Amino acid sequence: MASINYEPKLLAILSTSIFVSCIFVSSTGLVAALDDSALLASEGKALLESGWWSDRSNVTSHRCRYWPGIFCNRAGSITEISPPPEFLKVGNKFGKMNFSCFSNLVRLHLANHELNGSIPPQISILPQLRYLNLSSNNLAGELPSSLGNLSRLVELDFSSNNFINSIPPELGNLKNLVTLTLSYNSFSGPIPSALCHLDNLTHLFMDHNSLEGALPSEIGNMRNLESLDVSYNILNGPIPRTLGRLAKLRSLILSRNAINGYIPLEIGNLTNLKDLDLSSNILAGSIPSTLGLLSNLILLHLFDNQINGSISFEIGNLTNLCRLFLKGNKISGSIPISLGDLRNLAFLDLSNNQINGSIASSLKNCKYLTYLDLSYNNLSGQIPSQLHNLPSLSYVNFRHNNLSGFVPLQLPQPFDLSFTCDSLHGQRTNSPEIFQATAFEGNKDLHPDFSRCSSIYSPPSKDNRIIHSIKIFLPITTISLCLLCLGCCYLSRCKAAQPEPTSLKNGDLFSVWNYDGRIAYEDIIAATENFDLRYCIGTGGYGSVYRAQLPSGKLVALKKLHHREAEEPAFDKSFKNEVDLLTQIRHRSIVKLYGFCLHQRCMFLVYEYMEKGSLFCALRNDVEAVELKWMKRAHVIKDIAHALSYLHHDCNPAIVHRDISSSNVLLNSESKSFVADFGVARLLDPGSSNHTVLAGTYGYIAPELAYTMVVTEKCDVYSFGVVALESLMGRHPGDILSSSARAITLKEVLDPRLPPPTNEIVIQNICIIASLAFSCLHSNPKYRPSMKFVSQEFLSPKRLLGGLEISLLELRNLGMHTNVGEITVPC
Repeated sequence: MASINYEPKLLAILSTSIFVSCIFVSSTGLVAALDDSALLASEGKALLESGWWSDRSNVTSHRCRYWPGIFCNRAGSITEISPPPEFLKVGNKFGKMNFSCFSNLVRLHLANHELNGSIPPQISILPQLRYLNLSSNNLAGELPSSLGNLSRLVELDFSSNNFINSIPPELGNLKNLVTLTLSYNSFSGPIPSALCHLDNLTHLFMDHNSLEGALPSEIGNMRNLESLDVSYNILNGPIPRTLGRLAKLRSLILSRNAINGYIPLEIGNLTNLKDLDLSSNILAGSIPSTLGLLSNLILLHLFDNQINGSISFEIGNLTNLCRLFLKGNKISGSIPISLGDLRNLAFLDLSNNQINGSIASSLKNCKYLTYLDLSYNNLSGQIPSQLHNLPSLSYVNFRHNNLSGFVPLQLPQPFDLSFTCDSLHGQRTNSPEIFQATAFEGNKDLHPDFSRCSSIYSPPSKDNRIIHSIKIFLPITTISLCLLCLGCCYLSRCKAAQPEPTSLKNGDLFSVWNYDGRIAYEDIIAATENFDLRYCIGTGGYGSVYRAQLPSGKLVALKKLHHREAEEPAFDKSFKNEVDLLTQIRHRSIVKLYGFCLHQRCMFLVYEYMEKGSLFCALRNDVEAVELKWMKRAHVIKDIAHALSYLHHDCNPAIVHRDISSSNVLLNSESKSFVADFGVARLLDPGSSNHTVLAGTYGYIAPELAYTMVVTEKCDVYSFGVVALESLMGRHPGDILSSSARAITLKEVLDPRLPPPTNEIVIQNICIIASLAFSCLHSNPKYRPSMKFVSQEFLSPKRLLGGLEISLLELRNLGMHTNVGEITVPC
């Protein structure tokens, strides 16, 4: 049988198939190209019709490259819309955007854009959306349940808005969700149990709402959860024991609710926990010994509950603990000696309890202890003299106990105004009389030595006070009358003698008013050789600074001011009034202004001399920058904050600095920082208002001053934020302030001349400073915190998640959520 050759037929069929396929692929590609073209056109039309970029032309072909906040894929289709609020505000144009045109949109970031109204329904149909951030706006109404259709969503942030009613359970359909942030709204009702089915969720923030009911027991199913914050709600019921299943949990914040019952033993299973805050609830029972298993714990807040029993010895196992607040409970028993094993402890508050026994001498081992409050207990015995080994201690309160004996003379110096004898005058002292009597009152057998603080200390008895006053004022009055008579005689003789002015050439330069201006001017001419450039150590916007050595050998800094109107009597008077006000400023972190000279040829101010010059110069000198270790930089930033808080909130009238920059922060020989040039802008124009004097250094000026001349305290707040970041980075942060990069971490922008910090306390200080700095850099001054808030945050810092690996975007978001109100409880 002959064989049949199939090859020609097969080749013909194959050729036909390939030809048809090519036609199909070609036509499909043509259709796809047409679809892409239509998509790009619709995207461009939506952008123009929204009016968000009103300063742009009608040509949208360059939107991916030149339009701020627009990012595209290779085909030119928009994948991200995140216009920086520093350059444009969406405001009431939010609803004008047709979001349904952006089928490839992956990220929508409109935080801090003053959005109002409700969420446009088109957002719920974006098929590729993975990141949605509408935080820090004025959005209101209910969350649409259709948000549950965004199945690819990874991050959702609706915090700091005005959303109301219940959280839609449909959010439980977002199975890919990793971060859910609903903080600072007005949500009510219970926490939907459907949220507990989000298996991939790692961060859940629902704090500062009006949520009620109990925590759902199903919460134990969220096995990947690392952070849970439901504080500042009205939740009740017990803490579910199922929380003990969340082995990855690092932060558990349940404070400021009405949660009752006991602290479950299962909490001890959360061995990765670093922050545990159950404060301000109605918890009862004792502190479970299983808490001693939480060896990674850094913060433990159980204050303001109804906890009883004693502090277990196992608490000494928490060797990483930095903050322990147990105040306002019913805790009894003694202070366990195991507290001395907490070598990283910085804050300890056991006040307002029923603790008895003596103060554990083992506390001497807590080298980082900064804050110690044992007031309102039943402690007895003496204050351990070993406490002088605590070099960082800056706040002590032992009032209302049964302590006896004497206050140890070597106790370190707390600089808190309410505890320092000299603090009302801005002085720092190493002497033993550094405590006010109020720090120890209520201990009838305790004898603090306040003999050299008689202006503050007063005996308790009214009769004794009268006798004490007579003993003091009778001799003083007698001596004063004698001195007055002698002074009158002396002045009459001096007037008759009429000595030559040159005989007083080296008179008291530091007495602000009581010296001859002409002679003081001659003193300065001699000390600086007529302001020779050899003595010039700096030049600023207001004048040049000279170093001068007085005949006594004392060094001072002279700021020779550019402005000169001394021929006008009105200016002379107002200038002197302003200087009089400024010389009354006394704060440990503000450069002392000793006096002034108002002369026909020039005028200058006399300041305390700072050996190491400005922070600006130190950061730009590699040798000096390396000497400024991380904690030194942290202290520099904190001292600036405390100084500005004093100027803004403790001075009457309040003083706006107007020119906060690294050049106006000076360092002494110990690298401690001092704010300089305070009030000089107003000093040069005393009759001005905050609406007419614009001062500042380029790169530190608040953005609102570009369109308004109103200078407020919030301008100083912005400048402080720049200086704080500059101190951490070792350079001006301008490149990251305008950057939209998201992957950059805090660690990457830190000053590379210093080794990355490894100590947990140092890391947390850096994170807290960076977060507060970003909150100060808010483009809207209304949302910036006050310097009082920043100062108090540094005194009672919160711990932040993420460490140095936290991204700058996350830090900015944390900064946007900063509470600008007052702190009412330590955090």
